[in-house]
Amino acid sequence: MSGAARDIISTPSPNFGPRRDGATPSLIVLHYTAMSGAQAALQRLCDPQAEVSAHYLISAQGDVHQLVEEDQRAWHAGAGQWGEIRDVNSHSIGIELDNLGDHPFAEPQMAALEWLLPRIMRRWDIAAAGVIGHSDMAPSRKSDPGPRFDWRRLAQQGLALWPGAPQVAPESWDEAARGFGYPDDPKTHAAFRARFRPWATGPLDDQDLRILAALPPLSTA
Repeated sequence: MSGAARDIISTPSPNFGPRRDGATPSLIVLHYTAMSGAQAALQRLCDPQAEVSAHYLISAQGDVHQLVEEDQRAWHAGAGQWGEIRDVNSHSIGIELDNLGDHPFAEPQMAALEWLLPRIMRRWDIAAAGVIGHSDMAPSRKSDPGPRFDWRRLAQQGLALWPGAPQVAPESWDEAARGFGYPDDPKTHAAFRARFRPWATGPLDDQDLRILAALPPLSTA
């Protein structure tokens, strides 16, 4: 994990509001920008007509931009659910990563993310189970951060979850998936594969089920 001091570049966005019902962050949602570069993404995230934002954007070169203060509600997640949380924006910190989604994430960018994540997690007492992808909470709408994102690397540093030894396959995919946090959604299979078996093909199989069973339930993670 990179512990070197870093400067955070203040790049304020007008696109935010108060967190609803006194909510505080318990999730960190990772995104890719799917744009031509960090500057294009910053312009959009700071455009009041676009009505989108995130708390942070990390460029491919590792520059960390803060767009919205962490105690405010950024507009990054949209409709979706994780566990019992339906207003994900009010309960999360959003981090955008400068990437089109079709190539590996740059080493300086990953190092910057590994520097930023533990600081946010300590400030808000967010567990590794609370670090999720946009596709996890909105699998029918979103595919980011996608199959090229290295979740295992984060998990090795306690910054995300990764399954342990494969277990006996559960009888019900839907029940086990809900237990981990996934919403009821027909595309949950694809979101799970992108995160935990990115190069697997074909329909859901017994290996998927055994890996899912090796993930801790949301209530105990």
